[in-house]
Amino acid sequence: MSEPGMGTTDGMGPTTEVGEHTAETKGTGSDLAVHLDGITKRFPGVVANDDVDLRVERGTVHALLGENGAGKTTLMNVLYGLYEPEEGRVVVDGEERTFDSPRDAIDAGIGMIHQHFMLVDPMTIAENIALGNEPTKWFGMAVDRDRIDRDIRDLCDRYGFDVDPGATVEDVGVGVQQRVEILKALFRGADILILDEPTAVLTPQEVEGLYDVLEELTDQGKTIIFITHKLDEATHAADAITVLRDGKSVGTVRPERTSREDLAERMVGREVLLEAESEPVETGDVVLSTQDVVVEDARGVELVSGIDLDVRAGEILGIAGVDGNGQAELVEAITGLRTPDEGTIAYEGADITEWSRRRRIESGMAYIPEDRHERGLVMPFDLVENGVLGSQRSARFSDGGRIDWTGVRDHTEELIETYDVRPPNADADAQSFSGGNQQKFIVGREFERDPSLVVATHPTRGVDIGSTEFIHDRLLELRREGVAVLLVSSKLDEVQSLSDRLAVIYEGEFIDVTDPDTITEEELGLRMAGHQPGTDAVDGPNAGESR
Repeated sequence: MSEPGMGTTDGMGPTTEVGEHTAETKGTGSDLAVHLDGITKRFPGVVANDDVDLRVERGTVHALLGENGAGKTTLMNVLYGLYEPEEGRVVVDGEERTFDSPRDAIDAGIGMIHQHFMLVDPMTIAENIALGNEPTKWFGMAVDRDRIDRDIRDLCDRYGFDVDPGATVEDVGVGVQQRVEILKALFRGADILILDEPTAVLTPQEVEGLYDVLEELTDQGKTIIFITHKLDEATHAADAITVLRDGKSVGTVRPERTSREDLAERMVGREVLLEAESEPVETGDVVLSTQDVVVEDARGVELVSGIDLDVRAGEILGIAGVDGNGQAELVEAITGLRTPDEGTIAYEGADITEWSRRRRIESGMAYIPEDRHERGLVMPFDLVENGVLGSQRSARFSDGGRIDWTGVRDHTEELIETYDVRPPNADADAQSFSGGNQQKFIVGREFERDPSLVVATHPTRGVDIGSTEFIHDRLLELRREGVAVLLVSSKLDEVQSLSDRLAVIYEGEFIDVTDPDTITEEELGLRMAGHQPGTDAVDGPNAGESR
């Protein structure tokens, strides 16, 4: 295997320098849809892109793979007109272009589908797709809704999208919402589509559906560039893969001429353990238990329906489910963010159903929230201030009611170093960091509270492979130390490899609690979609008991 960052033939002809186009794809060597030539983009104190060369063949799927902070999104923001590079050229369909805004990029046939969908939930699919670009009739006096509906249905027929333009966005699943975002770009005439972490919120079945969509789009001449840090989706979906590390390109390869291990080493610069190795440990007493917990929304609709669970010291109980099936509300009840409408919650033998969030933290309950912006950080605060959140009254950081900011800074800088937060600047506002680096900081703060219970919801969401490996190792280390862990994740490989028991939640209920070693990913995906396991179903008051 070639050293990461060095030229490699990989069966595709010789290369002489990093960044040269090496991959054989569907198109011809001269048929480039996009050529980013020597792109350099700097921010204060950071070179985000350093002389990056990217060549994307027309009618192909091209993956941009790299760790958090590698420069992937910055590079695509240059292509989409959000940033102007200090050096280099942007060439689209053979023509050098200068984009002053995303509108210029859209006019050039470039569309970008962001990781967090930009849809208006109460509006219909058709209204969302045409929003801001509505055709009119009667000399511009009225929106031509018939034409909108007709054009959208034509697009759906052409690309095989099963989408009802009259449906309301809030009533459809995330897989359909993603198709709506793609349709929005196509409706505006996009020939080049940029997808940012396109599988982040999808079930395995929805991921397969997305792959089918990408294939149909490229078969009809569209060009796809997708940003990812997931090895499997890059090797499965892409015709070519360009790896970025520390703002530089470390080569472009064909998926069939490389391996997950090679790609991981290129990304990180060292050998990476791709799967967590969880060894059996002896569990202790029950640390967390819930009995008949019910959580309702403001209308009285049950979001959590009588869930029982227990988690023992030295055990990881995983909860797998599609977002929106009650796991968020269950976690909020456990961590003190809301009071359950029925049932009880016990922590280390004490009834904590009515306890405040602060009291739970002080008693040793750590929490990695689902929404890092709303629940994990105060975005305008710097990392020093965020590093003490939840512990500002503890003896460790407070002396006579005054916060020991020197001690807090030392602690924060240690977190930054240990959890590889980039850039390593404790005085920078949380909002200035990428989502993955924000996540690493939150994980570090919560893991280092010396907890007896960790409630971890999507702990590696948006986090690169090297940091994922570190977080998984740290979770397993906490487990070996006798900490109880409740792990909620939509990543099936994560919950399967880390959990001692695995509960599947659907519409507010556990429809199965199983041994993660005995269930396949396909079976787990079906459970997450609501398919009952038959005689394997586990419910009732013993559903959460240890095996």
